[in-house]
Amino acid sequence: MRIFIFIFISFLFLSTACKNTEKTSNQPAEKPNKPAFSPYIQPSGIKRQWAQSATAYDVKKILPPANVSGKVKNIIFLIGDGMGLTQIYAAMTANKGKLNIENCTYTGLIKTYASDAYITDSAAGATAFACGTKTYNGAIGVDAQGNPVKTILEIAEEKGLATGMVATSSITHATPASFIAHQKSRKMEEEIAADFLNTDIDVFIGGGKQFFEHSVGDKNLLIDLKNKGYQVVDNLKDITAVTKGKLAGFTAEVQNPKMSEGRGDMLSQSTKTAINILKQNPNGFFLMVEGSQIDWGGHDNNPQYVIDEALDFDKVIGEVLEFAAKDGETLVVITADHETGGLTLLGGNISEGKVESAFSTGGHSAVMVPVYSFGVQADKFTGIYENTAIYDKMMSILGFKK
Repeated sequence: MRIFIFIFISFLFLSTACKNTEKTSNQPAEKPNKPAFSPYIQPSGIKRQWAQSATAYDVKKILPPANVSGKVKNIIFLIGDGMGLTQIYAAMTANKGKLNIENCTYTGLIKTYASDAYITDSAAGATAFACGTKTYNGAIGVDAQGNPVKTILEIAEEKGLATGMVATSSITHATPASFIAHQKSRKMEEEIAADFLNTDIDVFIGGGKQFFEHSVGDKNLLIDLKNKGYQVVDNLKDITAVTKGKLAGFTAEVQNPKMSEGRGDMLSQSTKTAINILKQNPNGFFLMVEGSQIDWGGHDNNPQYVIDEALDFDKVIGEVLEFAAKDGETLVVITADHETGGLTLLGGNISEGKVESAFSTGGHSAVMVPVYSFGVQADKFTGIYENTAIYDKMMSILGFKK
């Protein structure tokens, strides 16, 4: 009897176990706990900021001239200081998806490193453009050993072309200085101002009057400029009234204000004035225009500052491209000396003109920067190359030898 009871209990136990096993095996497997996909994972400590343009402007379709393989008479070289691809796309987003720079027919990329550093500064970067040589950070128109190197602007003068420079910084600041001066340090702005008297540049417009008024040895170079035949003026209204002759136009004692501080269309008006004067030379002209403060917005890690300055620069690009399209003998080259801020775009809304971004540095980054070209011989600027090749290409196109 005891054996029978034991067998019966064992049977009931096995039956229950089998049923429980069967129930468990028929249940669907649990899904793994996977996080939702995100295209960006935020590092700790990063500051995300929103920015947008108050008003969007229209962008026209500008077609290149018919004879794009013809002879180049004029070169307009525009430098957006600190303007990398993210700065351009941030501005494009803020202007609801369009910029004048999109009318450029050819694009390329340049390597920006200096002779002594993986990350360049504006002085070494601009000297590469102006002189065709890699040099150390801080150098103005000299090679890596500190020897003066003639600039493309100086060579253009010698060849009989009209020459000019326009900047939203001091005209003695690193980028414009590298096209006209030869000093071992960008900090030597009084000495840089004195170097302007060693050239026959036709037009220069920007800030920095104090470096001419109180130059080396407290010498007043404004008197020397007048004696050389320059019309020396110190406000935008008088600058734009000049239609011929030599012009030294000062828009600020040192640096010009930001766009957000009321600078207005200083860059646009100054560039138009320069072109109108320079184009009167039958041999052609070389003009360098710098949107200086895109860089300063990057150093400040201020995306609104970056966007405001990039949009101001792009408006000037539109006007220059229109001139080149109508003129038919002009090459326009647009690039940057480096990228500033390590700007990253994290979000945005094109229809609303809003962009969210963050910066990885308060200095420059080492990334390649874009080159855009338009007009006659614009196809020469495609590909990936050294920043010094900008000089080589412009020299070759103008038929100059180093």
